[in-house]
Amino acid sequence: MNTFFKITVTALAAAFVLMGISQQAAIPVYSQQGSQGTEVEEIQRVLQEWGLFKGQITGYFGTATETALKEYQKANGLPQTGIADDATLKKMGITIGSAPDATQANINLLARIISAEGRGESYVGQVAIGAVICNRIEHPSFPDTLQGVIYQKGAFTAITDGQFNEPVAESAYYAARDALAGWDPTGGCIYYYNPQKTNDSYMTSREVVRVIGDHYFCL
Repeated sequence: MNTFFKITVTALAAAFVLMGISQQAAIPVYSQQGSQGTEVEEIQRVLQEWGLFKGQITGYFGTATETALKEYQKANGLPQTGIADDATLKKMGITIGSAPDATQANINLLARIISAEGRGESYVGQVAIGAVICNRIEHPSFPDTLQGVIYQKGAFTAITDGQFNEPVAESAYYAARDALAGWDPTGGCIYYYNPQKTNDSYMTSREVVRVIGDHYFCL
């Protein structure tokens, strides 16, 4: 990893700040009406145990889940928002992951998936991919660890098509460090896709927040 590359990366980061692509922290995202995933399943199980949720555990946060959650919040002296915020999750005994430390092992693993998914992308595009992965760790609908997010079944095509095992681009290591340090060019996004390479209706229905290179980044 040469000195010239380090200087170039630093200069690029400064330029992105001037362009308005700042090193911003991820926006907290909580389970609420319209959410889906494993945390919603856990919320529904707790609500069932309290006798407040009568439906089936589907992992989809609909009106019935919201109503039951408001009743739970009322019974526990919490603001009746119908949103599973930090205080509500803590009361329910449900945890979410926290951003991993920038250990060498974490840098190496994150760099490998960034390189595999972001070949041909700009440096900020590579950081953005890393940021999405870090955001997922702290999001209620995804696994709570870096390894869990990266190896989640069906999450990244690079895992299954062999690109994950290709040599890692040098820039990906710096991008991984920046993402783990909290630089989030996406503004808190948890998904990205290349519109030229996917016709997945779920992905294309997501709210697009940023377009960086060939990728659409969305919530």
